[in-house]
Amino acid sequence: MQHYDVIVVGLGAMGSAAAFQLAKSGTKVLGLDQHTPPHIHGSTHGESRLTRQAIGEGFAYVPFALRAHEIWREIEAETGEKLLNEIGAVMISSDQSDQATAKKGFLATTEAAAKKFDIQHEMLTPAEVRSRFPNFLISDNEHAYFEPGAGYLRAEQCVDNQLKLAEKYGADLRYGQVVGEIMPQADGAVNVRTQQETFSAAKVILSAGPWVRSFLHPKWHDIFQPTRQVLHWLDIEKDHQSAWENSPAFAWPHGEEPDDFFYGMPSLAAPHQFKMASEFYGAPTLPEETNREVSRAEQDEFFRRHPKDRLLGLNPNVVRSATCLYTAAPDGQFIMDDHPDMENVFLVSPCSGHGFKHSAAIGEMLAQLMTKGETSYDISPFKLSRFNRV
Repeated sequence: MQHYDVIVVGLGAMGSAAAFQLAKSGTKVLGLDQHTPPHIHGSTHGESRLTRQAIGEGFAYVPFALRAHEIWREIEAETGEKLLNEIGAVMISSDQSDQATAKKGFLATTEAAAKKFDIQHEMLTPAEVRSRFPNFLISDNEHAYFEPGAGYLRAEQCVDNQLKLAEKYGADLRYGQVVGEIMPQADGAVNVRTQQETFSAAKVILSAGPWVRSFLHPKWHDIFQPTRQVLHWLDIEKDHQSAWENSPAFAWPHGEEPDDFFYGMPSLAAPHQFKMASEFYGAPTLPEETNREVSRAEQDEFFRRHPKDRLLGLNPNVVRSATCLYTAAPDGQFIMDDHPDMENVFLVSPCSGHGFKHSAAIGEMLAQLMTKGETSYDISPFKLSRFNRV
């Protein structure tokens, strides 16, 4: 049986970052994934992910976001690949919507985080938004936060480059390996059994995304809820393309329902196209049972409910759509903690739909924990123990 210092189970956003950082530190690391990342079955499909540094979900995330931007730049310098696009991002909301959606207090917390961590930003009036970004049809009762250092990440390239760097630094990465069981041993080691063979390690990182419930007692399953998300690409009509030149990315809570929220960023596939998505936190799904087809009715409903009266000059006929999965905790926050039942297994999931921007720094945090037993990051807000389970 082959023995490693650390085994990483799942090589998506968090797992690829952890494998890279561990290998770079000289750790003997094995990475396992049932697919070949980046792939279409998990949480990083669909070209890109929004990134920002002042985090509306809470102050605890800001150190991760700030450090992640530095790490993305370090990876770019090493690989020559463009990953981080700091085109700016505008967040728009009314006071009422800011308190009503699932991201309660999102805009207010974003502004407060920017002030606390000295992140460059501007608060814009509706008139200022219309003047600078005429593609946003902001109403008079809304206001906006603009962060020039925000933008988007080429998510699939981020995963791919970190896995290539992990191998460069000596990581053993094995794809098509379905993990069937994680088995702590009496001597403190942990065995990981796949359909092909069994491996051993001193420690295991469990970063299995929507598959994580396979390795948890059923009493925890309601804490880890995978949900189907749909991404849409829309063309900008020719007469309005000038209004979209140099447009920032955006996030926009806009109503009184929990999912009255959508966001967008430039398409990587076409110059006059934007990728957009809403967020759905309803009935959970299993990865194997997720409907990957997106109907015309879904596309039409997205356009009607979200961008129709808020963004200028979009062709209402969605060009294409894709699905991915969120794995969300009930409070919408991360879980990064020791496994509740397995010694020497560290759990890093779910990331509740806002994890990718932080993933490079989370990989660094995990490498610190695995090699030193401690980390410079404060992860106390993300403990599983905040949910009472007997």
